[in-house]
Amino acid sequence: MKRIYPLLFVFLWSTGFIGARFGLPYSEPLSFLLARYLCVIVLMAAISFLSHAPWPQHPRQWVHIGVSGLLIHAVYLGGVFISIKHGLPAGIAALVVGMQPLLTALGAGWLLGERVSMRKWLGLVLGFIGVALVVSGKFGITAKLGPMLIPALAALLGITVGTLYQKRFCAGFDLRTGSVIQFIPSAIVTAIAIALFTEFRIVWTGQFAFALGWLVLVLSIGAISLLNLLIHSGSAVNVASLFYLVPLSTALIAWAVFGETLPLLSLAGMVLAVGGVYLVVKRW
Repeated sequence: MKRIYPLLFVFLWSTGFIGARFGLPYSEPLSFLLARYLCVIVLMAAISFLSHAPWPQHPRQWVHIGVSGLLIHAVYLGGVFISIKHGLPAGIAALVVGMQPLLTALGAGWLLGERVSMRKWLGLVLGFIGVALVVSGKFGITAKLGPMLIPALAALLGITVGTLYQKRFCAGFDLRTGSVIQFIPSAIVTAIAIALFTEFRIVWTGQFAFALGWLVLVLSIGAISLLNLLIHSGSAVNVASLFYLVPLSTALIAWAVFGETLPLLSLAGMVLAVGGVYLVVKRW
């Protein structure tokens, strides 16, 4: 069963982009995220108390879990949503965030003492090239970037540092109580950002309610729980390499759901990216 966790994680994580596409026309991006965080906190707190889930014993663990959640959720998701809102093409945002496995490999040796072999480095590079081909074939890469890149780069650093931080300091927390602790600081920071830079705006429609429910149940509970399990049980580099498969999976889902085309260049990039991930995670 555990062997399907990585592929299930990739699929579930990919549907987040589809859910955002359904919900963002009816909501300001940070408002969408805040509603998502609050729903997860209420739901997981109820589950934790009803199931008598264990809470961390030491204040230091609360801090570590909260910091990891702030980086993985608030910084990563907030950066992606803001960059796209300000006109950065989704393909460029995916390409920027797609550098995460390479940065994680650099940090894993320094912070975690993980050895990254030449085979894994080759797989990481091939995977990045594959993602670049998928993005260039599907979205194009010609755009005026400028300040639009700043939040995307913040998202890249958030998901990279968050993954490494969690692997080093708090890899083994309970998924029920840990989710509550992770999302509380994300909600607080997002609420502050809304108060300072924008306004809370949601138009409640059936489509938005469906998108919010999907992102809460499938992404913030299902996919995040799988990500936490993978970080706990596997190499940080191996886990990070799975993010190369997210743009591929998203493109396939968009093709099936929205009828979007898949150019030949994108298909070639998919093959290359899958091969790269195989080199990283395969045990020889």
